[in-house]
Amino acid sequence: MTPWQPLTQAEQLTDIVRESYEQPIIIFKHSTSCSISAAAKAKIERQWSEANLDSTKLYYLDLLRFRPISNEIAEKFSVRHESPQLLVIQNGECRFDASHMSIRLSDVKEAVAVK
Repeated sequence: MTPWQPLTQAEQLTDIVRESYEQPIIIFKHSTSCSISAAAKAKIERQWSEANLDSTKLYYLDLLRFRPISNEIAEKFSVRHESPQLLVIQNGECRFDASHMSIRLSDVKEAVAVK
């Protein structure tokens, strides 16, 4: 089972930055109306148990309901907004991002291993 944490308030970004100094944080930005986004989310959910990312916290952002938070993420972490998009936050910075069908947990695992 994928341990999604809902990202629903901009204030949570402050917590994410703080937590990222203790453990890697993943943010998955998902458009509930996009089939590519649904496929990427399903792939994450299928691969999660085998990915050995248990020490990584996984946040889920519903882009359609919380677009201002997505805009703030793009600004705060200096990444271009995409959907779907996965970001790895470590030590207060975005250390990895991928979008669309290039989202692979194997790449995330490599990014998390390199501190």
